[in-house]
Amino acid sequence: VLGISSGAKLIVALTMIYLLGKSMVATSGLMILAAFTGSLISMGFVLLISRKVKQMSMLVVSGIMIGYICSAITDFVVTFADDSNIVNLHNWSLGSFSGTSWDNVSVMAVVFVALFLTFLMSKPISAYQLGEGYAQNMGVNIKAFRIALILLSSILSACVTAFAGPISFVGIAVPHLIKSLMKTSKPLLVIPGCFLGGAVFCLFCDLIARTAFAPTELSISSVTAVFGAPVVIYIMIRRKRMA
Repeated sequence: VLGISSGAKLIVALTMIYLLGKSMVATSGLMILAAFTGSLISMGFVLLISRKVKQMSMLVVSGIMIGYICSAITDFVVTFADDSNIVNLHNWSLGSFSGTSWDNVSVMAVVFVALFLTFLMSKPISAYQLGEGYAQNMGVNIKAFRIALILLSSILSACVTAFAGPISFVGIAVPHLIKSLMKTSKPLLVIPGCFLGGAVFCLFCDLIARTAFAPTELSISSVTAVFGAPVVIYIMIRRKRMA
């Protein structure tokens, strides 16, 4: 929603095109670094906009526009790439687990480090859910908290986007489903639930993408959108009724 994965996709696409043009192979670590850089750039623009925009709805719209801009630049670059590389770049840009190998999985062990650090932030996150003023009164260093949250979000987004491409609606739909199922919003319970629930959701959608129209493989983002978009619509309607 805030364009983080789109920024990661842009820098990874540029890196892949440059290396493929030079007949070089992109290492797993380099892919994560490129995606991490793109994530930070996108988040930086969102933070600049947040200083001028106070309403969350306007901030979300701004993030979506940043995502569209990054996606447009990515599509433009892919269009002028070598014909031999366009297919792989196109499939990756739509989102797919088909190109992921065990070497990629081993490098993504950094996700577990990010998960552990997120657990350490459970109490500040709980306080922040009740408002920035409340969190500050509880002794949370808001500036440090934001920086840590940005870095962790960018790392997690980078690890996924680097190898699977941008996969839509997982980060929006799954947390709300987990909260509804667990009847709680405590980060100590919701965070591992989101990791596990997101993995199950992605595997389920990947299975459909590979088998529904076999041997043709669908983009996994197309499948996640089919299941994720109704959840987001339901959440918006429910909040409107509660208001």
